[in-house]
Amino acid sequence: MSGRTVTIAEVARHAGVAVSTVSYVLSGKRSISADTRRRVLDSVRALGYHPNAGARALASRRANVIALVLPLRAGMHVPVLMQFATSVVTAARDYDHDVLLLTADEGAEGLRRAAASALADGLVLMDVELHDSRVPLLRELAEPSVLIGFPADAAGLTCVDLDFHRAGALCVEHLAERGHREVALLGAPSVVYERGTGFARRTREGFTEAVARHGMTGTALPCEEGFGEAAETVRRLLETRPGLSALVVHNEAAVGHVLGALRQYGRRVPEDVAVVAICPDDVAERAGPALTSVLVPAEEVGREAVRLLMAKLEGAAVPDTTLLAPRLTVRGST
Repeated sequence: MSGRTVTIAEVARHAGVAVSTVSYVLSGKRSISADTRRRVLDSVRALGYHPNAGARALASRRANVIALVLPLRAGMHVPVLMQFATSVVTAARDYDHDVLLLTADEGAEGLRRAAASALADGLVLMDVELHDSRVPLLRELAEPSVLIGFPADAAGLTCVDLDFHRAGALCVEHLAERGHREVALLGAPSVVYERGTGFARRTREGFTEAVARHGMTGTALPCEEGFGEAAETVRRLLETRPGLSALVVHNEAAVGHVLGALRQYGRRVPEDVAVVAICPDDVAERAGPALTSVLVPAEEVGREAVRLLMAKLEGAAVPDTTLLAPRLTVRGST
């Protein structure tokens, strides 16, 4: 039978049963006697039958595909985004689902088109803004969705992310415990703040509130991704804040540039300036010196987003809000 597609009717003839019986054995939708089930499965193996994916999708009204909506926008660090995407893809395979990656920045219209195509059973969305234009439509769509990130109004949505507000505060608390009194946050590129991207704004708020709570002096600045711009930001900070003794860096693309600029201006890490980063572990561990950091848990967040979406597809109740607690690892930079 090799070389062409085996049909379900051929399996039925080989096993000496009705086509409907083969269908019930394969779908599990009806109880079939053990002897009949064994005959059908023996025929399936003998003939090399593979259920047609399109037919399965029509029968179940499922595409077995989820859409990952990841608009590629200015100021986004693609290597870290790909860690999230890889995690979603890997987790989806555990549920026998494929992932359709949508990278165009089309807002609500792109979502509407994806939903109308029936190509995906559900949606996972990234790069969520505080006032995200996609949110009102998500509340109307029949397809379930999960957001990696939080808009300002998360009512009626399912959202998962690192608790970035707490992450910003945790960095400050760590530095306060080590006696630092004047600190600065070098955050995402300015365009990310201008878009109102949730994770950047929340980190800055957590940092600023913790500085005030500990009676410290602090400033928060955007940091661009190029070495020249990052170095200029560091130079201005060192000139205008002579008492500055610690930096929190929440910009994976600029971490190496900030460390290079500190060396260029004669500042040793950690002897002259301590540095804490909010980033994936591989970024922190590759730096010189290795950076004390709060982990951005891309793998954990992506896996949880898929788990929540699959639960929704099965009609199960899920929490509206899932915030992962930040974990700080102490390394050589503090």
